[in-house]
Amino acid sequence: MTRLGVCGWPVAHSRSPRMHNAALAVLGLHDWRYQRLPLPPQLFAETVRALPAVGFRGVNVTIPHKEQALALADTATETAKAIGAANTLTFEPGGAIHADNTDATGFLSPLPSSAYDRTALVLGGGGSARAVVYALRQAGAREVRIWNRTPARAQALAEEFGAVVSAEPADIVVNCTSVGLHDPDETFKALPLRADEMGAGRLVVDLVYRQGGTLLLNTAKANGAEVVAGLEILVAQGAASLERWTGRTAPDAAMREAVADFA
Repeated sequence: MTRLGVCGWPVAHSRSPRMHNAALAVLGLHDWRYQRLPLPPQLFAETVRALPAVGFRGVNVTIPHKEQALALADTATETAKAIGAANTLTFEPGGAIHADNTDATGFLSPLPSSAYDRTALVLGGGGSARAVVYALRQAGAREVRIWNRTPARAQALAEEFGAVVSAEPADIVVNCTSVGLHDPDETFKALPLRADEMGAGRLVVDLVYRQGGTLLLNTAKANGAEVVAGLEILVAQGAASLERWTGRTAPDAAMREAVADFA
């Protein structure tokens, strides 16, 4: 059996197994399986290096391991290097680890409108935030603002990518933190946002996904903003990862349908 998985801490909430196993079935890869791999940070590198020996072809990587994933890889794509984080690891014959990052394209492809010449506020400072800031800069955003609960981390990220440290409202707001994942009501307490700022003319993206939607997205949608749910980004980046592992075109529709009841 060929095995795939998603590494994170926590990872019990992940819908990736449902999504990828549905895709593998459509592709006729019945001897492939995708599973959750809950790994605390101190066990991440050791465990990942051992995965090829037990039949793993590759893994997705989520919070909080994306920067560590790039660091342990033997080779990496230019995109992963530029972002400074990896969300996709592929195990080559012989056990070498190749790192890639599909988060940037996974973020841009579901957007209903271009980020060109628009301002953007990115909330967070981890691996996902790095990919989103990179993607926005590549897409020609006029100014990218970064907020993080640790100001020094926001400053370092801003200097690296030519962004600014600010929580000023923007045309595009992207939540790359885990806020809202465990407590659906904590969004406006923990993030520098006000509900009345989430209105018409704004685009609000939340990488967190939960059944019934997050408070951030539901509020923004009710106020007239365009919204993109985290599941759309999950499908886009997951499809790109699956194509790297299998060499097949990912069945996007089947992947979306598999997780649609959690949108």
